[in-house]
Amino acid sequence: MTLKAEKSHAKGPARLRLGMVGGGVTAFIGAVHRIASRIDDRFVLVAGALDNDPQRGRDFALSIGIEADRAYDSYQEMIKAEALRPDKVDAIAIVTPNFLHFPVAKTALEAGFHVICEKPMTTTLEDARALAEIVKRTGKKLFLTHTYTGYPMVRQAREMVADGAIGALRRVQVEYAQDWLAAPEEDPEAAGANWRNDPKKAGQGGAIGDIGTHAYNLAAFVAAEEPSHLLAELTALVPGRQVDDDAMVLMRYASGAKGTLWASQVAAGNGNNLSLRIYGATGGLEWWQEKPEELWYTPLGEPRRLLLRNGAGATEAAVSGSRIPAAHPEGYLEAFANLYKDAADVLSGNQQQTLVPDAADGVSGLVFVTACLESASNNGTWVSLDALRNG
Repeated sequence: MTLKAEKSHAKGPARLRLGMVGGGVTAFIGAVHRIASRIDDRFVLVAGALDNDPQRGRDFALSIGIEADRAYDSYQEMIKAEALRPDKVDAIAIVTPNFLHFPVAKTALEAGFHVICEKPMTTTLEDARALAEIVKRTGKKLFLTHTYTGYPMVRQAREMVADGAIGALRRVQVEYAQDWLAAPEEDPEAAGANWRNDPKKAGQGGAIGDIGTHAYNLAAFVAAEEPSHLLAELTALVPGRQVDDDAMVLMRYASGAKGTLWASQVAAGNGNNLSLRIYGATGGLEWWQEKPEELWYTPLGEPRRLLLRNGAGATEAAVSGSRIPAAHPEGYLEAFANLYKDAADVLSGNQQQTLVPDAADGVSGLVFVTACLESASNNGTWVSLDALRNG
């Protein structure tokens, strides 16, 4: 299928038309998506249903350059109207609270639109499986924005593991620590994010669904292996909180490797401290999100080596995900932009596959969350992820 697109004024790939649901004036991640989609000039935002307050949503849409006739009151109105336009959007970005991911994605896919969705893909495993089936049935693409897979040095780590740089997998250590929910009461200024502590909007998993899925996806992305069993302890350390804000998970792999995942949003002194350490029979790799351009590599019995983005020893995947020379900092927005760039390449027919997580990864994330919830509710018993995957 050939997608309609607007030509940019400069030479280069065609710009795809993007619609957005959520991400209004009170939201954080909506602005990130808009910036990321523009960095490589592959998308132009032309339509939006940006807020649950229709007037506020329309006003904000106009303020960021969306034409009045494409500033919609609801996602249902937007999808219905766009489907009838000759210049309809090519893809719809979903940047709403978690509970809306499934109904918006379902409606968009069934109306013939590709989807770029925030994680977790849905709030339940049942919905995740249903959405994956809709993707298959409609033939449309669903891209899941696990941002950290877009970092060049994360892609390099994945490539190095695949090429045998650390040998057979032995140990995976992944941690994601924040402190922004450590206070007994959430900051009233952060109303746009407080829905994360409401199980009706976020799902039954708190930290485990919000940042735990990021950590799990990062480990699986680099290791190219997912655990077969896990044991989880999920805790609401802040009194009165309805969802977990701290999670510790032990993981067993079919290959015999072991893993540990810690996700916390109440760890004082931590901003966005995501880290991955992965060890094999012949070496190890270490990466920190707060120093994203650095990857430490240690061949067994040799000194640690610091590998830098676009530096000596850069792999093909890392180079293709970099925009500027080494020592000129790239970071979070550029990593996010790699997801949009890769999605645009697929939607434009320039490539068949991409490193961007998809609906299958979304199902895997919900298998993980479901297993953690089941394990924790049974006082920390081992749960088979394989059983849930095949269920």
